[in-house]
Amino acid sequence: MDNFGGPVARLHIVGATVVDGSGREPGGGTVTVDDDRIVALGARGTSDERLDAAGLTMTPGLIDAHVHLGLSSPIQPQFSFQISAAEIAADIFAAAGSALDAGFTTVRDTGGIDGGVVTAIAKGKVRGPRVLSCGPVQCQTGGHGYYGAEWEPTELWSSHHIPGLCALSMMAGNADELRRNVREAFRRGATFLKLCVTGGVVGGKDRLADTQFTVEEIAVAVQEATARGTYVTVHAHNNDGIRNAVEAGARCVEHGTDIDEPTAALMAARGVALVPTFAVVERLLHDPAAAGLNESVRARVTGVRERMARALAVARDAGVRIGLGSDLIGPAQDRRGEELALRAQLETPMDALVAATKTNAEILGLDEIGAIAPGMKADLVLWNGNPLNDPELFANPANAVLVMQAGRVVKDLR
Repeated sequence: MDNFGGPVARLHIVGATVVDGSGREPGGGTVTVDDDRIVALGARGTSDERLDAAGLTMTPGLIDAHVHLGLSSPIQPQFSFQISAAEIAADIFAAAGSALDAGFTTVRDTGGIDGGVVTAIAKGKVRGPRVLSCGPVQCQTGGHGYYGAEWEPTELWSSHHIPGLCALSMMAGNADELRRNVREAFRRGATFLKLCVTGGVVGGKDRLADTQFTVEEIAVAVQEATARGTYVTVHAHNNDGIRNAVEAGARCVEHGTDIDEPTAALMAARGVALVPTFAVVERLLHDPAAAGLNESVRARVTGVRERMARALAVARDAGVRIGLGSDLIGPAQDRRGEELALRAQLETPMDALVAATKTNAEILGLDEIGAIAPGMKADLVLWNGNPLNDPELFANPANAVLVMQAGRVVKDLR
């Protein structure tokens, strides 16, 4: 089958083991797709309407809730503006295509791209998943997300943005500046907001223990997002920063490295979701150079994976909704599914899959994807083997032998 141009006509996919994304036990039977939708489960069709998927496992298209397409070039050269706009664009588009090839039909970009990239992919000019973007990350003056040189006047940082393509971050020194910046982010195509409320691993002068932005400042961003029917998520590692964000009305926490029981209970009570990010930690521990970073990053990330694993368990026990994000940065973004394999070591392969489908769809506010059911968008992946038995299959894009996005076959290795 070669149908990269448009949605399929009525098609019966037969013989696959079907894992529908709900957490229920896998089943068998036929999945029928018509145009961009799943229209039936269990129907039969004529021979010329059939796609034989015997021996393969079908899952919903995967969702990565924490990506950085705008950071697809070597990081330090990009931060020091040694890479041309053409190369940055080429790297972004290559990373978008590799996400599809790994079985990810939807991603949430949590900082780095402007609306132009989203539009180019949505129009089919570039291969890539469905993209939701916050545009530039919102950070406080000199806080996490700012990577300019010490001697560089802060106002020069935003002048390095490439309108419509790449925008790393916008700095604010007070609530009024933050309000102006988030309004600018929405103007440039953001559909939600991301704030850095603690220090980070890949940081300049900030530490993971730092808190950034006050409750009152974060609340300004929440107010602006609410006015547009959307939400704020926050980069946050420590409990003080997380609690500030929750008190201000943020709806989601990225990373959550040191979440303790009281903070998890607060998040659960307020309906605040968590998106842990293990793949980037694993990569930076073992090969920071692959992301274009120096060895100093290794010291900053040491111990983070173990703490994040404890936080995952604490949040799960408290009843927090837990999604899944890879947070991969730099040019090595082709094995995005490693996040599911890593999560499967801490929970179960089914838990990891549900987090990457049903739960992520809920966190992103998308009610037409994340499950295999009649009426849902036909975002489907056929896997060579059963990743519930061997979750390492998720990590190798070659195992995603067929990827369908909204009824279009966007990859077919059969």
